[in-house]
Amino acid sequence: MKNYKLVDDMMKKTKDAVENMSPFNIIVAGKTGVGKSTLINSIFREKLAETGIGKPITKHLRKISKEGIPINIYDTKGLELEKSVQREVTNEIKEAIEKGKKRSSADQIHVMWYCINANSNRIEDVEVEMIEEFSKLIPVMIVLTQSIGEQASEFKRYIDNMNLHIISVHNIMAEQFKITDDIVVPASGLIELVNQTYEVIPEDIKHSFINAQQVDIEKKAKAARNWAKGYIASSFGIGFTPIPFSDAALLVPNQIAMLAHITAIFGISVDKSMITSIIASIGGTSGATFLGRYIVSNVLKMIPGVGTAVGGIISGSTASILTTALALSYIEVLVIVTKTQGEGKMLDYQKIESLMKEKFKFNLKNKNKKLK
Repeated sequence: MKNYKLVDDMMKKTKDAVENMSPFNIIVAGKTGVGKSTLINSIFREKLAETGIGKPITKHLRKISKEGIPINIYDTKGLELEKSVQREVTNEIKEAIEKGKKRSSADQIHVMWYCINANSNRIEDVEVEMIEEFSKLIPVMIVLTQSIGEQASEFKRYIDNMNLHIISVHNIMAEQFKITDDIVVPASGLIELVNQTYEVIPEDIKHSFINAQQVDIEKKAKAARNWAKGYIASSFGIGFTPIPFSDAALLVPNQIAMLAHITAIFGISVDKSMITSIIASIGGTSGATFLGRYIVSNVLKMIPGVGTAVGGIISGSTASILTTALALSYIEVLVIVTKTQGEGKMLDYQKIESLMKEKFKFNLKNKNKKLK
């Protein structure tokens, strides 16, 4: 009978890795109806504005969060009301920012997106006043929602020329807009907003942001490749001992931890069946001992010159090749899975297993391929 110790171990390590991420905290401000919810749903995974839990923080501020996603979104309301209420909202936001600074990094608010409908072609004086106040406390970006045509571009240039103390102004179409059956305005500007936000947030929050966002998949892959380098270095150290073939299973815990952290960075929906398929593609689900034997009897034969190593020893370079191939293959598969899930679809588990097996074999044979 098969046991699923490796699968359970990877699932737990993935969950732990996400829970250990300090959350990315963002304020999404703007008048009601400017498209804040559409923006949130388009940039962050799992349609957070719809599926997240909204908890009131103050009279005009609520925090949206969801288990398993390292992000807190502070949503504002009431900015379209009279000036006295706008002052009340402003003070509440400033107080939330100041309180966060006095607490742990998990409570600090890192950035604000201030949303204005581009079709309004107008930024009110009271909004300018608020934006300038907020920008003294945290990085602020103005997001011009529903940006279509030259008028929206001209509005952006107008705000740029105001020389506000902000990070940037962005024309955004959060989702495609159908004009006629033949004319559709595509979504645009999302990657630029994601990249600019990534640049201004603290280093220790960047993995959380990458996990939560669903727009720039290559950014997920790049972060995963960088993180994997540490595990590859560790595998070289393990193999440098060197390891007898019979003890090849010593590599497995390090590799399972690496796969878990890569999964955490991608922030995709995974279940036991999917993880089982992936691990089965590289050796089965019966535990580290079986996988270690599988490496000896099958995988090493795929690496030119290694399968006949003198003395039956796994060197540091061989261990590094194995771990690199595993990382590259898994990242390539998760890119495909992430894109598929972003389209609202799911890959068949047999297809995932087949993809992983195919890419793992390819990357082993192309052992000089690096994590770049």
